[in-house]
Amino acid sequence: MEKSSKQNDTASTLLVLGAAVLWGSMGIFVRHFNRLGLGAMDVVLIRVAVAAVLFPAVVAVLRPASFRVRPGDLWIFAGTGLVSIAMFSFCYFKTIALTSMSVAAVLLYTAPVMVVLMSALFFRERITLSRGLACLLAFGGCILVGSPTGASLSSTALITGLLAAFGYALYSIFSRIALNRGYHPFTILLYTFWIALLGVMPFADLPGIAGVLAAQGWQGWAVGLLMGLLTAVLPYAFYTRGLAGMEAGRASVMASLEPVTAAALGAAVFHEIPSGTELFGMVLVLAGVVVLHVRFKKV
Repeated sequence: MEKSSKQNDTASTLLVLGAAVLWGSMGIFVRHFNRLGLGAMDVVLIRVAVAAVLFPAVVAVLRPASFRVRPGDLWIFAGTGLVSIAMFSFCYFKTIALTSMSVAAVLLYTAPVMVVLMSALFFRERITLSRGLACLLAFGGCILVGSPTGASLSSTALITGLLAAFGYALYSIFSRIALNRGYHPFTILLYTFWIALLGVMPFADLPGIAGVLAAQGWQGWAVGLLMGLLTAVLPYAFYTRGLAGMEAGRASVMASLEPVTAAALGAAVFHEIPSGTELFGMVLVLAGVVVLHVRFKKV
């Protein structure tokens, strides 16, 4: 029994870390579509739309029962779709427009702290010494990776940045509520992306997106499909499934591996070599993940 529990814990850990790595690849696709003239919210729409189309097909084949949902629980999926994904996307990209990418990332990665605190409040998850230490390591590491020295920060940017973090954090909270009510991860993802699509559409330039993709031919549609698959479908499936096997606070801190991945990909793909400070920040984030996963035996 103990061996089986350990295997499940390892599987959940790998799924959450896998999700963080895939989310970290988002910048590559954003840069590609920005070069083609699409705005931030247009890119978000492509990502969400791919997930909203692909998930029903997957669910129909693998678990048709996941389409069923109790009407009284739709508020939970409005939470994951509108309050989390749609609000997070809008506020995050608004913050990027008002300040630098690094400051926006630092504000966003206050999310694990929020999740740990909200999980203690709503789910009675204990804030243990190791979890508190991991939280501080991950947050401190994200600040160093972001390197926001010298960037200006208006009160509006501060508000939108913290709202983005709040929306980001709420995915773990609302998903945990749905899981506790017996919903399968497929059900959560299915309704999350349908509702998110409705929330994002008013902010995107639909004719502009169609024009850009059509001008690129099949390659444009293929890159859009790949972005949706790698940065929405797979990571959210991995994260939600991993969340079913661990506490929300722990999963959120582990997902802090995302900015480390983004920095590593920036160095590999765009030759953005990280500074010594940024490298030290990456080490702190990884240390936070290790602190969460390793169990120390009492002597």
